[in-house]
Amino acid sequence: MTHLSSEAIMNVGIFIPIGNNGWLISENAPQYKPSFELNKQIVQSAEHYGVDFALSMIKLRGFGGKTEFWDHNLESFTLMAGLAAVTSKIKLFATSASLVMPPAIVARMASTIDSISNGRFGLNLVTGWQRPEYSQMGMWPGDQFFGNRYEYLSEYIQVLRDLWGEGRSDFKGAHFQMDDCRLSPRPQADMKVICAGQSDAGMEFSAKHADYNFCFGKGINTPKAFAPAAEKLIQATARTGRHVTTYVLMMVIADETDEAARAKWEYYKAGADQEAIAWLGQQSAVDTRSGSDTNVRQMADQASAVNINMGTLVGSYASVARMLDEVAEVPGTEGVLLTFDDFVGGVQAFGERIQPLMQSRMHIDTPVASRATATQLTAA
Repeated sequence: MTHLSSEAIMNVGIFIPIGNNGWLISENAPQYKPSFELNKQIVQSAEHYGVDFALSMIKLRGFGGKTEFWDHNLESFTLMAGLAAVTSKIKLFATSASLVMPPAIVARMASTIDSISNGRFGLNLVTGWQRPEYSQMGMWPGDQFFGNRYEYLSEYIQVLRDLWGEGRSDFKGAHFQMDDCRLSPRPQADMKVICAGQSDAGMEFSAKHADYNFCFGKGINTPKAFAPAAEKLIQATARTGRHVTTYVLMMVIADETDEAARAKWEYYKAGADQEAIAWLGQQSAVDTRSGSDTNVRQMADQASAVNINMGTLVGSYASVARMLDEVAEVPGTEGVLLTFDDFVGGVQAFGERIQPLMQSRMHIDTPVASRATATQLTAA
């Protein structure tokens, strides 16, 4: 049984399926196209169970293969604007494709969704790593971008902060030239920014500019394997003096028993879409610099790329609850961002069967009447 201190509480977010088939590159995984109705059902269910936030990625070109993996994608800001109008409590994050979305426009879109959501909106900021996403539109700046992307992003976020904070920007840099740029109305709430840097440059960026930093979990049923990344962020924030916490991306494959969950995982692996996985590997190999972000490197590892190599918790509902509590024990960790093999059923199972067993979520007031007993927890 995991014993947590009273301070070891954890926020939970859902990485909603804005792209087809979620995060499993397998012919045997659930096959579906993204839609507003699907994501509305998922986010409203998450809100019902007291989940803290929902985040949508941006993906402009998929990996193909038999499953046409991520060839079908919605757009992040417009999706979250729609979800803001049909929710009331859950925090919502959209992702800015910074190479093709000028910061002054993103600042205004964010302020608009802040108004729709009554202060529940935040931004996930990415540099872009898959060249065909941008070259297909004639907007790839050249492979030198791999070397200066955090310089670019530092200027980008400065413009955002100027506009959100003061309503104007005169920033002059190598990449952006603002000339009495204005924004009104400004967001009513403090606009939180998420990044996902894992390289030294990425960590330094997050420590200087972000509020939260995402990292990939690692391995199967190794909930604390990401701890070195969390420690690296702690060291980076010690140098900047800012409070920035880690959120870890995890996939959950749960069932009534450990054996049933493992059988699903083995079935998904058996149906791996090798063509799509190969495309992922080819694209991630383009950035050959030693300092390239390890999130991208990890995604392309052929060992288990069927789940894009994110850390995956496979087991009974009680086993998954226990492992999520272990995540909460890692210093510097504020929360998890969850994906599921089946999102509709997965969110419901999390709310009904997993969360009530988690000591790190005992502070959440949810519709589930009973909480776990010690007997239930040790039965895992």
